[in-house]
Amino acid sequence: MTTATTFVAACATMRSGRDVLANRDAAIALVREAASGGADFVQTPEMTSLVDRNRAESFGKIVPEASDPTLAGLREVARELGITVQIGSLAIRNGDKVANRAFLIDPDGEIAARYDKVHLFDVDLPNGESWRESSTYTGGDTAVLAATPWGDLGLTICYDVRFPALYRTLAEGGASFLSAPACFTRQTGEAHWHVLHRARAIETGSFMISAAQGGTHEDGRETFGHSLIVDPWGRILAESGAEPGVVMARIDPALVADARGRIPALKNARPFRLDDSAARPRPDLRPLAAAE
Repeated sequence: MTTATTFVAACATMRSGRDVLANRDAAIALVREAASGGADFVQTPEMTSLVDRNRAESFGKIVPEASDPTLAGLREVARELGITVQIGSLAIRNGDKVANRAFLIDPDGEIAARYDKVHLFDVDLPNGESWRESSTYTGGDTAVLAATPWGDLGLTICYDVRFPALYRTLAEGGASFLSAPACFTRQTGEAHWHVLHRARAIETGSFMISAAQGGTHEDGRETFGHSLIVDPWGRILAESGAEPGVVMARIDPALVADARGRIPALKNARPFRLDDSAARPRPDLRPLAAAE
């Protein structure tokens, strides 16, 4: 789906905590603020409704999709305001585990698409932080492309941004806009957030739109913030800091065709094989762990 119509996209930077209903209300307020400023499309960050590393306590607050108050609240505000809302992700009960699930809500308040985060953040960072997202969450296995009034949107979440094949697949499938709403750690964000977003935009000739969690949360974690909107040439159109708030930019979908025409990397890609016969013997590489 393509169109030349421009639109205003907004990213809501949040600092979600342990109170699901307070987080819901904060998200709704930011969506209203963005809409009052002219936004047609508003995105919230990963884990909009709950940021709490205490698995035992947080699990009791996580409910199935049909009962989730944040999903219901954001569907209602999208319908009331007549705008498109992308919920960066919610923790959704899925049996004895949890799905880290994104939602695209259309202007009628209907769920247009769902995406479960594919790559789970299982890492040990140099500053001593250790994260095992797979101990709580079950990873998805499907890339999701969804129609919007302005073109197709590729849904991803946070740590996914480190896996360029996912974004290439979405762009080759027709995405003009890509997203990686996040709860990026401060340490990894300072090192890699901007360059990863600009790289994914440049590689695919797509817009990158990513809302982020920012600041020090109730559970003690520090997230980087810096919600970003990046154009297909890799230029940053809008950026927040770590404080909660809204940033916006006008998006011109025609820039996608322009960038892809100038640097036709998607069209010029060719299959190849790896010849490692002259390489040094090396131990087998373990599969990469996935999400941020």
